[in-house]
Amino acid sequence: MKSIPFLLIYTRIVVAVIIGFLAFYSKSVLINYWIVGLMVFGLLTDVFDGIIARKLKVSSEKLRIWDSNVDQFFWLVVISSIFYLNFPFIQENYWGIVFIAILEFCCYVISYLKFRKPIATHSIFAKLWTLSLLAFLIDLTINNTSSIAFFICIVLGVISRSEIILIVLTLKKWTTDIPSIFVVSKINNGIPIKKNTLFNG
Repeated sequence: MKSIPFLLIYTRIVVAVIIGFLAFYSKSVLINYWIVGLMVFGLLTDVFDGIIARKLKVSSEKLRIWDSNVDQFFWLVVISSIFYLNFPFIQENYWGIVFIAILEFCCYVISYLKFRKPIATHSIFAKLWTLSLLAFLIDLTINNTSSIAFFICIVLGVISRSEIILIVLTLKKWTTDIPSIFVVSKINNGIPIKKNTLFNG
């Protein structure tokens, strides 16, 4: 039972590889729907690995780092695959995508420079951005274009990445599962913070 969270994380790696294979090699007319279904399944494994880990009381630092790293791999493969299938849209809207990518890169660089560890904040805004990213990618996959979902994804992406940068810059000691920038001062002073059992450890 205690291995279930890690199994779900490993499953997300497999799902990402399958999505990449379908995007680059499959000629099926149903490919878009297969990718959407696998994306949703991958997101569900991300949701439940944390919930189950907390229920089983096995939510460790190692698990959270693995979860964050696999998340990055999963979304990198998914985004690359869908962008490959919808390259004209990317050419017309590259500005927002590049800006988010730069912010994401900065998050990791700052964390490594300061703590020699990857980010694993799992903030509420980051969770919301992931949902908006999924909505945008589904919209783009099914319709080969996106407007409102894309705009919301970019806005939440800027907000969530900016918050993570602020969290890392203001933290005194590396830690995981930080709901928002507003609790960092409590964490720095050793004051227990209230966490949502659905979103944070």
